[in-house]
Amino acid sequence: MDIVSVIHSAWGWCGLVPVRVVDENDFGNLLIEDALARYWRVCPEDLLCELVAADAAALAALRQDPQFDEDWRMQALVEMACEALGPLAAGQKYCLKVPGTLGGEYGGDNLGKISLRELIAASGHIAQQIEGLPDGARVQFRFVD
Repeated sequence: MDIVSVIHSAWGWCGLVPVRVVDENDFGNLLIEDALARYWRVCPEDLLCELVAADAAALAALRQDPQFDEDWRMQALVEMACEALGPLAAGQKYCLKVPGTLGGEYGGDNLGKISLRELIAASGHIAQQIEGLPDGARVQFRFVD
């Protein structure tokens, strides 16, 4: 399954109809163009998918914003992960083993490596399952075949 199909399967529930991936960072954050030529960001570590730009011009302006650029590059976390886990192999991304939204630490033993496809699929499916829960709600994971 190609990455656009994975995105659609995992994150389509939030209104995203992906056409192509415009950019990706080392933590599997994606900038995605949708069927209406709008742009979305998927942040697996925060279990978040949101519309970030209404068109290409708005995306270009967003990419020039120093605060967005710093957040996008995630440089300090990337350096920490690279030091702890080594460089990424082809198709791999760094990740938080427990997403920040669920209380996972941004560093330390909570850093891992995973394939981009697995990261996008898992984060989207978890996000859908916890959608609408109030902050602080307790969750329990059950893994099934």
